[in-house]
Amino acid sequence: MDNDPAIARKKSKTGTMVAVVGPSGAGKDSLIHIAMTHFSGRPDVHFVQRVITRPADAGGEQHLGVSPEEFGVMREQGAFAVDWDAHGLSYGIPASVHEKLALGHLVIANGSRSALPHWAKAFPSLLVINVTASPEVLAERLVARGRESREEILERLKRGSLTVEGDYDVVDIDNSGALSDAGARFISTLEAALVRRASA
Repeated sequence: MDNDPAIARKKSKTGTMVAVVGPSGAGKDSLIHIAMTHFSGRPDVHFVQRVITRPADAGGEQHLGVSPEEFGVMREQGAFAVDWDAHGLSYGIPASVHEKLALGHLVIANGSRSALPHWAKAFPSLLVINVTASPEVLAERLVARGRESREEILERLKRGSLTVEGDYDVVDIDNSGALSDAGARFISTLEAALVRRASA
């Protein structure tokens, strides 16, 4: 495990890190699952399990659940390639991804738009896939979760942005329609990244 950021950056220069971002309800986890199945036979494509300060059985994405205290110790020990705080939780991408990137591989992880500046510092070769959907579709999906009313969700969505701000290599995927269509676009985007990496 390397605690020196300079060493970590050097190790990650050959591969490409993919940050999958987007609002709740956009379908990031569903698209990642589709891609995991598609690339299951590829030894040079890796999907990262995040470390999050919430129980592992809390639902949503598969992750390693730890306590805030455990997360703090891991952070101090240099266990993360990048980490950030959002919505009262802490998130971390294991430092082991640098080993895969050093081999020139493609590494995919669920990210956060607000944390992209940290990702850009940690990974010189970064591709951002921004998964979106129309506000109406997002609202319907979030209403089905039963945590907020449709009106509350629509009002919150009006205050937010569905775009990625900043100088990043970004591919936008609209998942308002059939999941299979967005899944095909997601897979083709990753395949294109593999081709670019191979020809670099």
